[in-house]
Amino acid sequence: MNKRVVITGLGVVSSLGIGWQEFWQNLLNGMSGISPVTSFDTSNQFTHNGGEAKNFRPEEHFSDHEIRSMNRATQMALVAARMAVQDAGVSAGLLKKEMTGISFGTNLGAVQAVEDIDELMVKGNAIPDRELLSQAATHATSSVIAGEFGIPGGTMMFSTACSAGNYAIGYGFDQIRLGRFDLVVTGASDAFSKVAFTGFNQFKAVAPEKCQPFDGQRKGMMVAEGAGCLIMESLDHALERKADVYAEILGYGLSCDAFHMTSSSVEGIARCMKKALRDSGISRDDVEYISAHGTGTPTNDRNECAALREVFGERSARIPVSSIKSMLGHTMGAASALEAIVCALVVRDDIIPPTINYEMPDPDCNIDCVPNVARNGQFVLP
Repeated sequence: MNKRVVITGLGVVSSLGIGWQEFWQNLLNGMSGISPVTSFDTSNQFTHNGGEAKNFRPEEHFSDHEIRSMNRATQMALVAARMAVQDAGVSAGLLKKEMTGISFGTNLGAVQAVEDIDELMVKGNAIPDRELLSQAATHATSSVIAGEFGIPGGTMMFSTACSAGNYAIGYGFDQIRLGRFDLVVTGASDAFSKVAFTGFNQFKAVAPEKCQPFDGQRKGMMVAEGAGCLIMESLDHALERKADVYAEILGYGLSCDAFHMTSSSVEGIARCMKKALRDSGISRDDVEYISAHGTGTPTNDRNECAALREVFGERSARIPVSSIKSMLGHTMGAASALEAIVCALVVRDDIIPPTINYEMPDPDCNIDCVPNVARNGQFVLP
């Protein structure tokens, strides 16, 4: 018999706050974490705004040596993991048991280190030191978290674009459900990078000022950074240690789909949702909230709404569907982990965050996107 899986701890690093409490409150207040980019010079780019976690200061969390040995994505991931572990009330001894594992994701987690190495060797004509070279390994994030907490169980790292957090959470969920682990530290992180910012700018996929998911005047996404970490446990394990539970995970769905920088196909999105429903054993009529991908690009939003109509029929116009990317920006691989955290908080608090910057309806996006103002859940839909 499959074990039931619950979420008992959360940790967040984002442009809207450090810690899930600040992050959640700012989301509910409809605040924007988008501001002019300061990480590097954007004067030769088409746009100049992004979702940098400007309140994240590594020196407040790490020694100088630790900062030199970890890329920014790993730094954010480790801080989020520390917060999630503390939030869950997990003891150091428990983390060191064989039945504890790590499953994390990233898109371009090591790319800043690669950029720094290139800058040093090509422009500076110098050889990078060991600390900088050690930052360039994508798998380093899960290894660093394992080392921090002395976790002996299996570690897994996923690099599957925007869905990296989903793959990480799904893998961890399966390990617990099948009885291989009692507890998994899971999530995803990505740092703000020149590669992501320049790439999406060259594809003309970035909005000049703000992200407007599902709006008739939407002009594109906002590149951002962040980290989200969740502690998942078997329900039996959580009850045994009298842990507080945010939400239960019933199932998940993943779909290998063509990725064209700004959108996925209607068929792929619908297939993913159908798999999740089938895996969870619930009906589509039981769904009362959807945390959308909602990038703000014309094609992605249109395809996502078409997929919602395919899966939920006429009811798709009445299910609340919000996109936190309107406030946060697109945190790349971390996006799905942060959105999973939002789902857990929606379930716990019965409050739905808004989709801000919504000004003009789009007939192709005929959904209830919870425009501009948060809403009490009252999750009883016909």
